[in-house]
Amino acid sequence: MGIVQIPVGNMQNFSYIIYDEQEKVGAIIDPSWDLERIFEFLEKNSISAKFIINTHTHFDHVLGNDQAAEITKATIIQHEKSTLRKDRSVRDGEIINIGQVELEVLYTPGHSEDSVCLIMNKESIITGDTLFVGNIGRVDLPGSSPEDMYDSLSRVAKLDGSLVVYPGHNYGMTTTSTILDERTNNPMLNFKSKEAFLKYMVNDE
Repeated sequence: MGIVQIPVGNMQNFSYIIYDEQEKVGAIIDPSWDLERIFEFLEKNSISAKFIINTHTHFDHVLGNDQAAEITKATIIQHEKSTLRKDRSVRDGEIINIGQVELEVLYTPGHSEDSVCLIMNKESIITGDTLFVGNIGRVDLPGSSPEDMYDSLSRVAKLDGSLVVYPGHNYGMTTTSTILDERTNNPMLNFKSKEAFLKYMVNDE
């Protein structure tokens, strides 16, 4: 399994390419800006993009969908709650196969109603705007829910601590982390109760 983290645009976004090195098939995660960097990597490594997968459908994570799909002929995959154009809907627990790479869909609403995390071969997790290094995604946007975010974060925090965290934005001290590091050091995962979390989020807003 290979994973490439690509900084794009002026909002500190990350796009990703995940791929099977043997079968030379892959998926583009959250294409937005600087698509030429994605296409160059695919071409240089003779990788065919089978899917375009969005962790959620805010514009800075889907801006490049149509162009990437036109060039690669890849299938666009989003959570079933997404209202944008897609070729395939997925739900919690569903597996997306990319060669020998298995992506498990973890439904994590809160930042948006259609947010998902993607667990890769039980080794890594692309968290989109649900979990950042040292922080979490905003919950004051249309479609956001602090209550849902708390439940989603509680679920993510219970995952295997060795999972490498690949966030949707470069907002932390490092570009990646682990679930164990976030469980230990991320203050947003360490509230004593849901009530305390919600009180903090309301006051923070």
